[in-house]
Amino acid sequence: MNNPTKYILLIVLFGLLILIRVFEDDLFYDPYLTFFQNDYLYIDSPRREIFKVAIFTAFRYILNTVISLGILYVVFKDKSIIKFSVFIYTLAFVTLMAIYLYFVINPRQEDYYLFFNVRRFIIQPIILILLLPAFYYNKFKSQETV
Repeated sequence: MNNPTKYILLIVLFGLLILIRVFEDDLFYDPYLTFFQNDYLYIDSPRREIFKVAIFTAFRYILNTVISLGILYVVFKDKSIIKFSVFIYTLAFVTLMAIYLYFVINPRQEDYYLFFNVRRFIIQPIILILLLPAFYYNKFKSQETV
């Protein structure tokens, strides 16, 4: 893949991540969007349909994951990196969704800050932000020792 094609693909993929964020109100059922924009530490949890929240949150995570894996593949072109990333994303999904669902089912004001941060890892491509420099550093270090 030549450089112009690579850069165009990266712009498109990052653009898709941005579009998911911009249109999150229209694309996903998430009563916590407005809840966490307010002074959430002092108000009660919003009314929600637990199953619907879980499905839409999982859908958003999967969309972000697929796009993030595409970005990682375009940048590194290494299937072993993609396999490891799939493992990381799957492990993170299972762990974070379990914690997230606990907070959705048992909302307590003293847990809102932790809930906010767990939710942030699920709905934003934070794992990509962690993996890109980690894989780049690993690639850089492995080339340095050769």
